[in-house]
Amino acid sequence: MRVALFVTCVNDALYPATGIAVVRLLERLGVEVDFPAAQSCCGQPQYNTGYRRESEPLLLRTAGAFAGHDHVVTPSASCAAMIREHYPRIGRKAAEEGRGTLLEESARDLVPRVYELTEFLVDVLGVTDVGAFFPHTVTYHPSCHGLRSLGLGERPRRLLAAVKGLDLVELPGAEECCGFGGTFALKNPDVSTAMGTDKLRNALETGADVLCGADNSCLTHLDGLLRRADAPLRTLHLAEILASTEEDPLR
Repeated sequence: MRVALFVTCVNDALYPATGIAVVRLLERLGVEVDFPAAQSCCGQPQYNTGYRRESEPLLLRTAGAFAGHDHVVTPSASCAAMIREHYPRIGRKAAEEGRGTLLEESARDLVPRVYELTEFLVDVLGVTDVGAFFPHTVTYHPSCHGLRSLGLGERPRRLLAAVKGLDLVELPGAEECCGFGGTFALKNPDVSTAMGTDKLRNALETGADVLCGADNSCLTHLDGLLRRADAPLRTLHLAEILASTEEDPLR
């Protein structure tokens, strides 16, 4: 099987280790991974801030970059949700405004092929035990986009529970937002910080070594709060844990 990796802006600019981990993981499972160089931002920052038309060229660019691939895999529920939820809306709105159907057709072609990483592993490859090894205590924070937009459900936790050596502990209030919310954190910093602080209080109470998530955008917010508090907890993307093996462990 051959797939395309949609690495996302956040991972490309700030967390390249997450993208590398996805490639290592998928190749270990027998999947051949392409990285279309034409990919760029999916347009979520523009769209979420109210600039719908400014997001349209990015829809077309993204659809073009991943044309011809049966599966497009991304380690970000946030960006997957942007494509699957909002690209069709952008296309319909443009058609309603009499500006043609290219956006609508491009969205219709791309949307069914886009998978968040844990969806792809569980639903397409049919695996939960990926041969990972990570001898640490971990608690999992489900991002809002993964929990509510994509409905990832238990997929991430099932994958973590199958990791050799990993002790998975429940995060109290896991379903609550961490307070990041993209531009929400910029427009409402005090509320955002308070929500993040509540989330971290719950995470620290678990006694975990690692706070894991499937969206580095949320983990950026939480990691910043942890560093400021000098708290004994580190954040880590789920892909990096799943890529870790006994032969090549993640420290």
